Amino acid sequence: MKKDFISIADKTPQETLSLLGLAARLKRDLYAKQSRNLLFGKTLAMVFQKPSLRTRVSFEMAMKQEGGDALYIAPDEIKLGQRESVPDVARVLARYVDGIMARVFSHRDILGLAEWASVPVVNGLSDFDHPCQGMADLLTIQEKLGGLKGVKLAYVGDGNNVLHSLLMGGANTGMRIWAATPTGYGPLSEVVEWARLRAAETGAEIHLVVDPYEAATDADIIYTDTWTSMGQETEAAIRRQVFPPYQVNAALVSIAKKQVGVMHCLPAHRGEEITDEVADGAHSWIFDQAENRLHAQKAVLVDLLGV
Repeated sequence: MKKDFISIADKTPQETLSLLGLAARLKRDLYAKQSRNLLFGKTLAMVFQKPSLRTRVSFEMAMKQEGGDALYIAPDEIKLGQRESVPDVARVLARYVDGIMARVFSHRDILGLAEWASVPVVNGLSDFDHPCQGMADLLTIQEKLGGLKGVKLAYVGDGNNVLHSLLMGGANTGMRIWAATPTGYGPLSEVVEWARLRAAETGAEIHLVVDPYEAATDADIIYTDTWTSMGQETEAAIRRQVFPPYQVNAALVSIAKKQVGVMHCLPAHRGEEITDEVADGAHSWIFDQAENRLHAQKAVLVDLLGV
């Protein structure tokens, strides 16, 4: 049966931890210059509706470092779902490549690609979920703190796709997730419901609050993301009025644990959701987190396509 990587919610707790273990091993191999060419002869099509620095470079290098190849398909080349239907694109690409990664606006397009493609499909980002980022985040936390179970992560800001992945990943690994979002900007109720059901199995905790200081108190990690995601540009002016109390700054960091790590999936709008002082300061894990996109995604690709 064909395997895809659409959401962390599709993985069991053990499968999530196994992927993280594989990512850690592949990272050690890379630093030891011991590539095993686990993707030799494999080709990944990378379909983009949205531009990206990290997604494109990290997926392309993941394939190349393990002996495979990657083909970048720019937004205007296909116009997925416009010039050519999602089912047709999926069936055509599957005749040429061994896997498809897509970075899209609508989650429906990811689901459509997975339904119609006969090769594995990876969700590189959708409006619902950002599972590759979530895996990179879990890998970073595991490296920094030595484990995941019982770790308190305070997410501060918009209840978006990144928060959805953190809720799913945290629930699968026994973390304590505190999400502080403005009223009306919280995560989707179905994601919260899923996370709480899984948390009952793993010992995780899921807390939704409005006050960012309540969430950040004694936190091991403070995490934030842009206030306005791609596709929400018409809301930017309103959001800039709503979200300033949710800025990650020195005052917020000061109420967390002394060695708190600060995370941001990037790109950052400095001076809005995070200050320069924090992003570039001693607590920042932001660029370790960005690097770990490479290693986490390499693990996903090896799991799906590996020889």
